[in-house]
Formats: sequence, structure tokens, C-alpha cells
Amino acid sequence: MSALDRLLQGLRSALRGPRSQPAPRPKPGTQSTKPGTQRAQDGGGGRTAYPGDATTLPDTTYSPAPDGNPDPGEIVWTWVPYEEDHTQGKDRPVLVIGREADWLVALPLTSKDHDVDEQQERRSGREWVDIGTGDWDRRGRPSEVRVNRLVRVDPHGVRREGAVLPRDRYERVVAAARAQLR
Repeated sequence: MSALDRLLQGLRSALRGPRSQPAPRPKPGTQSTKPGTQRAQDGGGGRTAYPGDATTLPDTTYSPAPDGNPDPGEIVWTWVPYEEDHTQGKDRPVLVIGREADWLVALPLTSKDHDVDEQQERRSGREWVDIGTGDWDRRGRPSEVRVNRLVRVDPHGVRREGAVLPRDRYERVVAAARAQLR
């Protein structure tokens, strides 16, 4: 991230004030046995239950804006429920691709390289698209986006904006997600 980008991000943050509540913390005795996992709680947005993953693509028009609000084309950090148990999850980056009523619709990111286990991932029903590196990962690791899981995200639960994904990469990801939903 350039000095100018950091300055602009700091100014936007100062102008908009507090944006959301801190990351949800597990209540005593609710910590999962998996390291880094938490039980679902109200993440400050007033919601207490995850309604389940989205099943259709929303309007995916690329529209990032430096306004402090999560928009399609932006990578943000938020709590993401596990697929197998929506009451548990962890904080991770997601690519916002649209809205569905009061929810954002996003695709999860990972820095784990799934090219080495691509066949195993496919057999398990997971499809990934490489998006390279960007300011969303402070260590500069290459990332992949899971294109066949549409996660609903409470906009009030977004804890930080990571970066804007360049339009060409965004369009490639959305095309892959669209192909998975046919």
C-alpha cells in the first residue's frame, strides 16, 4: 500500500468515525475446539442468526467507492460462518460481489494454495480462482477466491476494508462464480 493510499484510508476512516463493533468474541465456555474459531454472536449489526448462504448471484456490477462502505469489487474482513456449522466461523477476508436485501453477498478468500490439491478440492465441491496478491494481505501472499460459496455478510459486521480488486480480476471471478451456479 502506498503512502498516499494509507493517508487516504486514514482520512476516510477519521471522517466516517467508528464503523462497526469490534470482532465478536466467544463467550466463556463457547470456544470451539478448532483454533481460531468462534461461535456465532451478534457482531454488532443486530443480527443473531446467520440465514444461510445465498443461492443465487445478486447484481454483481463492479462498483468500488472510497466511501467507507463495502461495495462490489472490494475485499473486506468480516466473520464468516463455517459451511458445515453456521454457528461457528472465523474472521477472514471476503470479496464483496453484491447485495441481497440487507445483506452483502461475498466470496471467501484464502492464502492457501489450492492448486496443489485441486482435484481433492473439486471432489469436495470447492472451486477456487487465483487472484494474485494485493493490499488485503499484509504479508503479500497470493490469494484464491472460492467461487462456489456465496456467503451472506452483515454490512455492520465488516471490520476493515482490505483493498479494491482490479476490475479484470473481479470480472474473471464473477464469471467463474456464474459458471458454477449454472
